[in-house]
Order: sequence, then C-alpha cells, then structure tokens
Amino acid sequence: MTDRSASADWHGDARTGSGSISVGNGVFEGPFSAQSRFGEDPGTNPEQLIAAGLAGCYTMALSNLLGVAGHTPKRLRTTANVQLRFVDGNAMLARIDLNTEGEVDGLDQDGFAEYARQAKVACPVSRALAGIPEITLAAQLAQAASATSGQ
Repeated sequence: MTDRSASADWHGDARTGSGSISVGNGVFEGPFSAQSRFGEDPGTNPEQLIAAGLAGCYTMALSNLLGVAGHTPKRLRTTANVQLRFVDGNAMLARIDLNTEGEVDGLDQDGFAEYARQAKVACPVSRALAGIPEITLAAQLAQAASATSGQ
C-alpha cells in the first residue's frame, strides 16, 4: 500500500500562536490557530481535516460496495461533522455525524441505507476513528433515483 503524509508548522504558544497545515506535497495548505479550532476565526483545524478524510474515504467505500453489487451510483455526497468537546477538562472528539445522499438506480431507501451501514464498517478511516464515543449515520436516497427504482 501507499504512505500518505501531512505536516504542521506552529509558532508561539497554544493560545495566541498560529501555524499552517500542509497536506500531500502542497495539495492543500491552510492556516490554523486556537481561534480557528475552538472559535470561529478563518482557517482550518485538525477536526476539519479529519472530517474531510472520513467523508472522502466513506464515500469511496460506499461507491465500491454499490458498484460491486451492480448498483453503480450516479452521484454520492457525504458530509461529516466532527464535534470537539471538553470532557473532564480535556479536549476530545466526542461525536461525528455522517450524512450521505445518493442517486442510485435499482435500490429503495432501505437497500441504500443497508449499503451505507456496510460502508461505515468497511471504511478504513471509520475504523481508525472507532475510539470516538459516537459516530452517527444518516443515509438518504435522492428522490430522482427512487422514482426509477421500480417501486
């Protein structure tokens, strides 16, 4: 398999300092600070990058499962919301909400939801994040696809 990398550069103390995060040979680079992480200042933060990684990995896993079963999706869109909370005075990733929507011919809502659940188990990033206390999943088959599924 392949190795992937990212790096972070930081200047100053944790509360007032700032830095930048770089992903894969400069494919993405963004500033981050305590205020972009714990507040609403512009910039990125580790939790956004975890959310992006999970959304991408999960969507590819779902696409693979659907395709292998003969239901190649027309479109899949997944968002991941990572919640950073303080528990006993320590910051922790407390919850992730995954929301996926798909246009897939030949499936009803229950069938799509089952593939979505399987993808959550199959996704390597989901498995890496298994220590997070709660990871929810909402899967919705788009109306256009369900209208052509023969219901």
